[in-house]
Amino acid sequence: MGSYVKGALLAAGLAVLTACGSDSAGTGKPCTLIGTREGIGLDIAAPYAAKVGEATMKICWNGACREPKVQLMDSTTAVPEPCTGDAPDDVCGASASPDGGRTGFADVTGLPTSPVQVTLTLRDASGERLLAKRLDVTPHATYPNGKDCGKGAPQAKLAVTGDGRVTVRS
Repeated sequence: MGSYVKGALLAAGLAVLTACGSDSAGTGKPCTLIGTREGIGLDIAAPYAAKVGEATMKICWNGACREPKVQLMDSTTAVPEPCTGDAPDDVCGASASPDGGRTGFADVTGLPTSPVQVTLTLRDASGERLLAKRLDVTPHATYPNGKDCGKGAPQAKLAVTGDGRVTVRS
C-alpha cells in the first residue's frame, strides 16, 4: 500500500474518532457532536388538533420577516410495556401510541435569543382560517449535551391547547 493511501486511511480514521465526541473544556465529561435545530416548535393538543389541516408561522425581528414551512405530524405518547422481571438487569420497554395531537417545527436560520414576533395561523383541511394569533416570543439557547458542553441553536415552542388557546412554552 502506498504512503498516500496509508495517509488517507489514517486521516479518515482520525476524522471518524473525532466525530464521536470530545471532552467538555477539560472536565472529563464526554460531549457528543449532536446538534439542535434552530427554530420554533409547535404542539397542538387534542381535540383541537383534529380540526387543523395546516399551520403557518410568520416570524419577524429587526424589521425582517421569515415564513418557514411548518410540516405537521401526528404526535405520540410513550406507553409502558411489561418488564421481563424484577431484577436490575431485566428489560422494560415502551411503545409509541398516537395521542390525538399534532406537532411541527419551523426551521428559522439566524433566529436570535432576543424577542421575536410570531404570528401563528392554523387552517382546516379546506383552507378556512381557524386561528390567527400574534405572540412575542424569546427563543433560548439549547444545550443538547448539558450546560458543560456548550450551546446549541436557539429554539422556542408554541403550544395550542385542546380548546384553541395559544401559549409560549419554555
